[in-house]
Amino acid sequence: MNEREKKGEFKNESLQDKSYKFALRIVKTFQFMHTEKNEYVLSKQLLRADTSIGANIEEG
Repeated sequence: MNEREKKGEFKNESLQDKSYKFALRIVKTFQFMHTEKNEYVLSKQLLRADTSIGANIEEG
């Protein structure tokens, strides 16, 4: 959590924006786990599970 998040500057962000930013962080984590740590199964599951949050929000 960075300083801006600690101060509550992101409280007015929409749920779609928050889930999008979260998905971007998960994709970066997936890339790191997949390439640097050679962890394929766990990284793929992380990617599928966490990016589905945005899909569920969009479905409504």
